[in-house]
Amino acid sequence: MRVAIDTQPGGAAPNEDWVAGTPTLAVVLDGLSTAGLDTGCRHGVPWYVTHLGSQLVGALADPETSLTAGLASALERVAALHPECDLGNPGTPSATVAILRERPGFLDYLVLADSPIVLEGAGGCTVHTDLRVDGVLPELRAEVEQYETHTAEHREALRRLVTEQRQTRNTPTGYWVAASDAEAAAHAVVGSTPAEDVRAAAVLSDGASRLVTEYGMATWSEVFTTLRTGGPQELIATVRKVEATDPTGRRWPRYKSGDDAAVAFCQW
Repeated sequence: MRVAIDTQPGGAAPNEDWVAGTPTLAVVLDGLSTAGLDTGCRHGVPWYVTHLGSQLVGALADPETSLTAGLASALERVAALHPECDLGNPGTPSATVAILRERPGFLDYLVLADSPIVLEGAGGCTVHTDLRVDGVLPELRAEVEQYETHTAEHREALRRLVTEQRQTRNTPTGYWVAASDAEAAAHAVVGSTPAEDVRAAAVLSDGASRLVTEYGMATWSEVFTTLRTGGPQELIATVRKVEATDPTGRRWPRYKSGDDAAVAFCQW
């Protein structure tokens, strides 16, 4: 498996996405926004995704370790790196997870929250994702989306949304993300597909996938064409060009004018 990767911040703030690729593995993490709220952790989201990603790559180097077990182990190890922090804080640094791993004859995938894995086959594209977060607090989400980005009203509405989301995060009635509790790994979407059915794959944070899912400015087939001709860097550049036509979120209401984006493009 040949993996090309890139990640770019969405603005001036530090990048909270993380991506890695090996001959058998592709991993994308998307750190959750804190909206300026307390997290109980002195390290921050970029620190968290860097350490979680590194632990994941190490845990999954053993082909006998399942993706779920590898994620659980990585979550435990990262939690052990900062026991002095308040890991019980509902806003503790957290991230979405998307993993694709090759083993003889098969591709295994794991998705926790809304960073999708898209598989391109002879019959079209198949998307594996976890959209449970979309069903949480729809009224507050709609309130955020009625304001233009960079306005005081938008910032305050986003803080209210994130505050309430934290209370449902990693609960049976809410949605699941990677944070401090290894139990989250058991709630990931996992599966396998025959490797012979897949021509290429894209592992994406939602900052990259929104070109299709939120903006509707490309099809998945067109995304793979872009990846083949210009690689992950060109795909992210295309997202930025689209966002530049709507800097305040009037056409496409969103939490940020530009979100961090990460891409791992896999070919065989």
